[in-house]
Amino acid sequence: MKNICIIPARGGSKRIPRKNIKNFLGKPIIAYSIEAALKSGVFSEVMVSTDDLEIAAIAQQYGAKTPFLRSPENSDDYASTTSVIKEVLANYAATDVFFDGCCCIYPTAPFIIPDNLVQANQLLVSGATDLVMTVVAYSFPIQRSLIINSSQTLAYKYPDQRLMRSQDLEPSYHDAGQFYFFLVNQFNTRDSIMSDRAVPLIRSELDVQDIDNESDWMIAELKMKLRLAHT
Repeated sequence: MKNICIIPARGGSKRIPRKNIKNFLGKPIIAYSIEAALKSGVFSEVMVSTDDLEIAAIAQQYGAKTPFLRSPENSDDYASTTSVIKEVLANYAATDVFFDGCCCIYPTAPFIIPDNLVQANQLLVSGATDLVMTVVAYSFPIQRSLIINSSQTLAYKYPDQRLMRSQDLEPSYHDAGQFYFFLVNQFNTRDSIMSDRAVPLIRSELDVQDIDNESDWMIAELKMKLRLAHT
């Protein structure tokens, strides 16, 4: 199977300026995503989709390709990951380059490991799914969540489950924000990445961190230091 890895990394970032190339424990954070993709050995092409020349130069320094810059339409705050991926695939198709599989790896996902990419590729090749994505369990049961009602008092969102034992509650998961590995032909028929045949790769809380602000960044660095100390 011929695969491409797309790492979407535009230049604009308001909450953490230049987030995609900010130093994360010794190197630009995007380098972790690039290196994991290259080390996995499952991609014919590892490329960074960006509108920023500095990001493009750093991506090339770490081994990724940047054959074209992202269009202005896909470079603002409202551009979706799906539209960015479709633009990249269309640009390759315009030069008669086509792929069977595509993996979108986020540029701020330093906890990705090559083995997860290999595992995801094997699942796709087996025909078991057309999308593999990383997920992590909610650390607290969402069935015990509270809402603030119209009278500004607290109430259980799921009152019928409030007295159930924690071990009897169904686990819930959320997107780990690391990667989506999918079959291109099926993806092209959808208007979003998500598929009704999606298969999860479950990650632990120590191997996942959403990075939206400076506090998230510090937590991610602490988690990485903890990981490195135990390897």
